[in-house]
Formats: sequence, C-alpha cells, structure tokens
Amino acid sequence: MAPARPYWKGYLRLALVTCPIALYTGTTSTERVSFRQVNKKSGNRLRQQLVDEVTREPVPNEDKGRGYEYAKGAYILVDDDELEAVAIESNHTIDIDSFVPRKEIDERYLDSPFYITPEDQVGQDAFAVIREAMRGKGMVALARVVLAKRERVVMLQPWAKGLMATTLRYPYEIRDAKEYFDDIPNVKIAPDMLKLAEHIVASKSAHFDPSKFVDHYEEAVVEMLKKKQAGVPASREHAAPRAPNVVNLMDALRRSIGEEKKRAPAPSKKGRKRIEGQAEMLLPIPGKKGKEVVTKPTARLSARQKKAG
Repeated sequence: MAPARPYWKGYLRLALVTCPIALYTGTTSTERVSFRQVNKKSGNRLRQQLVDEVTREPVPNEDKGRGYEYAKGAYILVDDDELEAVAIESNHTIDIDSFVPRKEIDERYLDSPFYITPEDQVGQDAFAVIREAMRGKGMVALARVVLAKRERVVMLQPWAKGLMATTLRYPYEIRDAKEYFDDIPNVKIAPDMLKLAEHIVASKSAHFDPSKFVDHYEEAVVEMLKKKQAGVPASREHAAPRAPNVVNLMDALRRSIGEEKKRAPAPSKKGRKRIEGQAEMLLPIPGKKGKEVVTKPTARLSARQKKAG
C-alpha cells in the first residue's frame, strides 16, 4: 500500500499523452538510531530558537521570511506565494524530454530515488503505456520537475508496476576527477602480482545482496545504549587504529589467498546456528509496566528508545 502522503502530486507527460501521478520518496532514515539535544543538567530536551542577527531578539514563526542576499547585509524579500507563482511548467508536470541509453548515464550524477504511481483510475492506461514503452529497451527517460523550490532533472525507468524517478545532479555539482587523479603516477604492475590479485578478486566474487549490508557502528551504538539503560557504565576508551604491517607486496598477495582459503565456508548444517558470543538481554518496553521481553543485542531500539537520551 502506498504511503498516505505523496511527496509531490502532478502529471506525467509524454508528447500528447498525460496522466495524473503521485511521487513518493524511495528512501527512509526512520530506522536509524538518532539522538536529541538535551540539557545535561536537567535531562530535558532542548529547543532551537531563531534570533535576529542584529537585535538578538527571538523571532516568532509568523515573522520568519525568505530573502536573497544581493549585497552584504542587503536582502530581497521573497514570499512563498511569489515562488509558487513562478511560471515554470515543471512545477506541476513531469515532462519527458528525451530517452537515452541507461549505460550512458555517469553514476556520479545519480542522486535520490523516488517512486511514481498513477494517481487515479483514469490515468492507469496512459501510465502503463509510458512504462511499458521503456521496459526491456535499456532506455531511460529524462524529464524535469520542480521539487523543493528547485527544478531537477530526473531519470525515469520502469520499476515493477510503477516507475522509479532518480534525481540527477547538475554538471556544476560534480567535481572534476582530474583534480584528484592526475597526480597518481602510472605504475607498471608485474604480471605475477596481477594474476594473484585477479585470483583474490575472483575468490571474493558474489551477487549483489543488500540484505547482507550491516551497519556495525550502529549495532555497537545500540549495544552501548542497552548497557547504559541497564545501568552498566559505557566505556570511554578510544580504540587505537591497528597499524598495518609493512610487508612485501607479493608476500601480502600470497598470504591473502591463504587467508581466503581458511575462511572458505564449511558445508552448511541443518538447524539454526547460534552466533558465537550471542547473548540475550531483558529490557523493559517503554509504556508497559512490569513486562519484559527477550531481545537480541543487535536488535534495533524502539522508536521511543531511539529518541531517548
């Protein structure tokens, strides 16, 4: 089921074919551990307040505005209504300009993903026609749309029953790689070293599986928060970075292959495996007095626990 609130609503147009659509953000950060700013003495949450730069007086919400600084300390005041009235068609329509091969788009230009769905039954057929015209052709559409008071170029491609729109960065937002790579010297690699390195690459080859991505830092933070919640003091010692061993490159490559062979997975056994060192903790669920649940140390905190502290 689609989220209740679209990020943007308007129309998708290809030549004379138009259909109403809704655009939803394709990513979320709600599952991340987040922190609030608090008063260390009282434990109360802090609130930020805007103040006038000259008078140093707090500014109420109704007096907040938007201004363009055309000279030092001089601003042109602009209201939201004035920005909304700017006559750009992409304010309300995603107009497809062209179709290009997907492989020609530099990965550095890709920004944020969004999902596009048809908004009502009337536009279902037009939406499906636009979607299926691209499917399997290796082509993506380039279009324009105004998001957050800025016109963005978006790349459209079929995604399941809908479309995925990925905002693209403008050329001036991409730094020239030559500034960083031109000073890297050309190194002649010995054939034997290259073969060993290629062997390591082949031994580590796998299929892309994002379900295996693990944020080890966040897991460690969650574990630390659980200990503090249980009254166990958190360590304040900083782990020193491990100094790399200076070894012969050929020896390092050979040793790497040996280590990979040692780490090769053993034949799988039936039954659930228990991770070494895995323990169980009893933590109270906020809002449920006298009740406890068993949770794994790597389990995520509840929404209220994340916001706490």
